[in-house]
This record gives sequence, structure tokens and C-alpha cells, in this order.
Amino acid sequence: MGKKTQHCLLLVLCLSGLVQHSAAFVFWTAMVEVSYVNRNNETVDRYCECGVYGRNSLLDKASGIVTLPKGDPKGCGPDAVYSRNSSSPPWIAMVKRGNCTFAEKINAAKRQGAVAVVVYNVDGSGNSTTHMAHSDADDIVAIMIGNTQGTEVVNLVKNGTDVQMIIDVGSAHGPWVDTYWLYFLSIAFFIVTAASIAYFVFISANRLYSLSMHRRSERRLKSEAKRAIGRLQVRTLKRGDEETTSDSHMCAVCIESYKAGDVVTVLTCDHIFHKACIEPWLLERRTCPMCKCDILKALGVEEEMKDDIPTESPPEVTVITVTGGEPLYEVPLTDPASSDPERHQYRYDNRAFEGDSEAARG
Repeated sequence: MGKKTQHCLLLVLCLSGLVQHSAAFVFWTAMVEVSYVNRNNETVDRYCECGVYGRNSLLDKASGIVTLPKGDPKGCGPDAVYSRNSSSPPWIAMVKRGNCTFAEKINAAKRQGAVAVVVYNVDGSGNSTTHMAHSDADDIVAIMIGNTQGTEVVNLVKNGTDVQMIIDVGSAHGPWVDTYWLYFLSIAFFIVTAASIAYFVFISANRLYSLSMHRRSERRLKSEAKRAIGRLQVRTLKRGDEETTSDSHMCAVCIESYKAGDVVTVLTCDHIFHKACIEPWLLERRTCPMCKCDILKALGVEEEMKDDIPTESPPEVTVITVTGGEPLYEVPLTDPASSDPERHQYRYDNRAFEGDSEAARG
């Protein structure tokens, strides 16, 4: 099994566990309608959303005549506890909480044909209810109502009044569907969205500002470079000039030898280049292609903007040269910060070494 498949299965398991965990906190209310005829031969109808469906109850509508258990109002025990043995006409069992589990109460009524079971809360609990669990008793409508409403119905039935009850599905409640949770989630969503948009706008504005400053700096530097280029020496090479007679002299930009009539630019470091080659180079880089000399600094042209990254010049070194040969190596012999010019360079004239070298070559 690949890693991607394992990750997908793990994600599905996590999501299913999250759904089951969230579903345990969601409950449905029940609409309870009670109808009966009072002593004045008047029909009384009472309607309230005062019931709560059990966790394992059918979410369905039920109606019937309210029936009380015989003897024990809590409806416990395996024996027949109701005076009815069929579901015709439909009847609803009304039992009090306590003495046994919810499942035992519901199953006792279900065995004798009840279409629904209403459990009312214990004395002293007012109109409070709980989300009762009855995993061993399903496939039947089972709700809980408060003690106050339940006691009123029980007293009517005990007085010989036929009470017709209709149970219907109300609305869902829980952490993800409750009104306060919806308000909280909506506010949190808008806050996160606003913060994300503000962050995106800030980052975009910062980048646009940086690009604008960079382009402005580049334009300013190009303008300064144009001023500096205008102050450089320009020559037209003639026949017989050193640059035209020696093949060692060539433009470092185009790698071509100089010819008579070429227009060249002399930089502040005395390096020369074709004018058409060096000017585009200087506009972009502002340094000599050979020695990296900065023409803006050399000509004293002030820059209003500097590059963000500071450039450090390499430390000065002392060149040790043996007469008659090429420089062997470079090593700093003195402190680069020293101001004594005589200590910055040592040239050794080793005649014996030169003689030995010539003898070895001979």
C-alpha cells in the first residue's frame, strides 16, 4: 500500500471520527401538541417545542392517545405494565424517569404495541430535559419532556380525560448548528478573511513600493552614469598610435583589436574601450570591465541612492617579484591599514636566483 493511499485512509478515518464525535453533541427537539376536552365541553389545544428526541429514537412523527402504566408510573419490569395489548387505536406511553434504564422503559411499552414513548423528568426538575440514550431500544419514537408538562398530562389522564398527543420533529441543536455557534463562526470567518486580505494588501503594497524604489534608484543611477560618461575622455585613434600597432591592445567588451579611426573612451583608470561598446556597459554597471573601477566615485559624481548590499573591497596585498621572472605569489606582509607607503611593497632583485635559473635553462 502506497503512502498516498495510507494518507487518504487516515484522512477518511479522522473525518469519520470527527463526524461521529460531532453527531453525539447534536440533538433534535420535538414539537408536542396536546388536545383534550375539558369539563366545560371545550376543546383545549396546547402546543410547544418542549420535547427532546432520544439519541437512538426514530426522527419521525407519531400520534395517539396518552396511556399510563398500571401501578408503577415509571413503567419498569418485564411483565405487561399497560392495559393495552395492540397498537389499534394508536397509543403513546407516558412514563416517569427513574428505577430502570430508558431502554427498559421503551422496550416494555414497545412490546405491548405503543407507537411512541414519552418520558417525563423527575420531580423538582421543572421543565428541564436531557438527551437520553437507549441503544438497546430503537425503531420507535422516544422523547423526553419536562416534569411540569408531564405531570399536567398525567393528572388529566388520571382524572379520566382522554388526551390526544401529536409528536413532530422540531429543529436541530448542537455546537455546529446552534445560533450562538453560527454567530461565533461567522464572526471568526469574517475576522480571518479580513486579516488575510489585509495581510495580502500589505505584502502587495510593500512589494510594489520596493519595486518602485528599485526602479527609481536604477533611473537615478543611470542618470548619474550618463553625466559621468559625458565627462570621460573620448579619442579617435590614428595610424601609428600604440593601440593600433600592437595586437595586445584590444577592446575587452567586444574582444576586437583597435584600428585607425576607431572612437574610444578612456576611463578614469586609463583603460580604453570602443565608445559604442563601453557606454551601454557603463549605463548598466558603472564600473570598468577590467579593473572594476567605479566611474561615479572616480569622477566625484554624487549618488543620491546607494545599493542596499554594501560592497567590500579586497585587502591590499604586497607583490613579491623576482627580477627576470613572473610574480610568484601574493601575500600580505604588512598591515593593510598602515599609512606607510614604503612598507606596502617589497621588490627583491635576486641576481643569484636569476643566474641559477639561466644556467638551468642553458
